[in-house]
Amino acid sequence: MASATLLKSSFLPKKSEWFNASKPSLNSKPLTLTFAIRASSYGEELIKTAKSIASPGRGILAMDESNATCGKRLASIGLENTEANRQAYRTLLVSAPGLGQYISGAILFEETLYQSTIDGKKMVDVLVSQNIVPGIKVDKGLVPLAGSNDESWCQGLDGLASRCAAYYQQGARFAKWRTVVSIPNGPSALAVKEAAWGLARYAAIAQDNGLVPIVEPEILLDGEHGIDTTFEVAQKVWAEVFFYLAENNVMFEGILLKPSMVTPGAECKQKATPEQVAKYTLQLLHRRIPPVVPGIMFLSGGQSEVEATLNLNAMNQSPNPWHVSFSYARALQNTCLKTWGGRPENVKAAQDALLVRAKANSLAQLGKYTGEGESAEAKQGMYSKNYTY
Repeated sequence: MASATLLKSSFLPKKSEWFNASKPSLNSKPLTLTFAIRASSYGEELIKTAKSIASPGRGILAMDESNATCGKRLASIGLENTEANRQAYRTLLVSAPGLGQYISGAILFEETLYQSTIDGKKMVDVLVSQNIVPGIKVDKGLVPLAGSNDESWCQGLDGLASRCAAYYQQGARFAKWRTVVSIPNGPSALAVKEAAWGLARYAAIAQDNGLVPIVEPEILLDGEHGIDTTFEVAQKVWAEVFFYLAENNVMFEGILLKPSMVTPGAECKQKATPEQVAKYTLQLLHRRIPPVVPGIMFLSGGQSEVEATLNLNAMNQSPNPWHVSFSYARALQNTCLKTWGGRPENVKAAQDALLVRAKANSLAQLGKYTGEGESAEAKQGMYSKNYTY
């Protein structure tokens, strides 16, 4: 409420400054309102990049897992966490034939941004050749938030400007910063404010250095709460986020959002249908997100591959003011990774599995996904409590 009051009052003159235009006073002076508008030299490019990523039938492949998290994925198929194995898997992903038909952007980890494929081609160049915009994870991970209820905050603002400038030179054109909010732990006002302020500072710095910022305050699935609780918390979080984005003069036309869908907690006994998820999520977006924002790229947050696709499809059954799409990691890669199994002879089959999921979500972005012919593997949930990248 405090944020709403500030937003309302900051644009109004004091009552003593009101004047009646029909009865001018000899002593009255014209009223002038001054607004601080930050003009970025990258303004037009940011808008163009954001629109390119938010193009019909396409979404984002999130492959920015840290080396440690990537190691866990590799371990699940019996591979060691070596740079060679990470390179082989990432090569498989970026070089899938025709991937750019369904994927408009790929979020990379720093190692991948500077890495070459096993054939010696730069990962960035391979993506660009498929009309896929390279992006980069720029945060430095979550750490405990002192003074909170066992909550966390996202670090990485120190040195961010120079890192963003270097990433731009390397070919990145958008960035990602992930912070989280936990419903079982409150969330406390301190944690929400810290998340919103950190995202806003990051977004302003990224835009100043030519990168379209993905704004991602993930509301974790952890908990037994119902969908109404998630909705109320999300309203508060997004109100704070957009207040501080405005305070930091972030250009809304040059950002992308990566929110959680509004769902019940993972341990809630009362599950929600895709139609219910769509209803609550779209209502949240209409209440909180300005139409000028180009794209809403939802995270999957541990939903099964099919569940994430069905929910996205339900949200696209009627026109939206924004491009409502996906930015999935596990919900695009899970079956692909298991199909590969670390074997060179399985690369094509694994790429085919990736394309199946990418196409399914492309159809969901267009509201044309049916769910027919999905495998049992694709229907398995991937929720992991306190999940970290």
